[in-house]
Amino acid sequence: MTKLGETDHVWIKDLQDNDQIEGLYVVTQKKTGVTRKGDPFLSMVLADCTGEIEARVWDNATEVGSLFSEGDVVKVKGTVTTYKDQIQLVISSLEPWKEKVDASMFIESTPKDVGEMLTSLINLLKDVSDAHLKRLIQRFIADRDFVEGFKLAPAAKHFHHNYLGGLLEHTLSVCQLANSVSKHYTELDRDLLVTGAFLHDIGKLRELSHDLRIEYTDEGRLVGHLVLGCLMMEEKISQIKGFPPDLAIRLKHLILSHHGQFEFGSPKRPKFKEAFALHLIDDLDAKMNGLGRFIEMDRKEGAWTEYNRLFERYFLKGSIEIARLTDQPNDKTEEGEQERLFEV
Repeated sequence: MTKLGETDHVWIKDLQDNDQIEGLYVVTQKKTGVTRKGDPFLSMVLADCTGEIEARVWDNATEVGSLFSEGDVVKVKGTVTTYKDQIQLVISSLEPWKEKVDASMFIESTPKDVGEMLTSLINLLKDVSDAHLKRLIQRFIADRDFVEGFKLAPAAKHFHHNYLGGLLEHTLSVCQLANSVSKHYTELDRDLLVTGAFLHDIGKLRELSHDLRIEYTDEGRLVGHLVLGCLMMEEKISQIKGFPPDLAIRLKHLILSHHGQFEFGSPKRPKFKEAFALHLIDDLDAKMNGLGRFIEMDRKEGAWTEYNRLFERYFLKGSIEIARLTDQPNDKTEEGEQERLFEV
């Protein structure tokens, strides 16, 4: 098995313009095109656990393209170039990699300790006092297959917590925020909100697969994690004698409405306070993680990032440059004006 350090692999995060590179990468996208002269070319996106890069094959594109499919690991040689202020890889040779590989080369993992996160989550959930909700939570925590999958699963394919362990990291953060919000807004049912925070994304265990890349399952594309999460929860509730039907309906609504809007995939919009709070908390945590990763991975020089299409703006990542004016204000005059402002 090929493991880290056993090849001359160059990590994508380290690529610079004009670099001559050789390494193993997984193909996450692949498509063919035609130049203005009518010559075929191959366009693809290559990835390792540190990021992605667009790549092109200009020579023998048809022949090279027949050698591999999306999801395959390939060994490539090429030159890093810059096109429209973005680096891309021009491939000079490519061959499919037939040996086994270490999956950690290609899928990023959470930088946080999975065991510590799981312990923190379980300790937080122990404080749920409602007997019915406590039994429901215990059904999930006692399910070894669920817990093992939950520890490893990503929270998304793109944008936020899209790495191994991301679902656990995101869920813990949402639960912690829900706990804090319930203390500030004391009219909220803390047990219901925290339980909803724990369950809101469990359907992603069935929506997403992760081998050498994160991808949607057929079930995920056809049904989606909101409905899948409800089905998983209903299965556990069916094992609990006397679980209140009205409480089950509230939990279903928490899961089904947590995206907030129809256009964001929610079949229902939040219609009670805990559901509205969960939507805002989930949205906050997802966007702070996604935005932080976007700024961290931005390659553009200077204080500002590349244009972010999702948020439709540039983001400040460095220090602010203050223009120096020739006429500087008189400090004494300014102090006198401030004193007069506060005169009673």
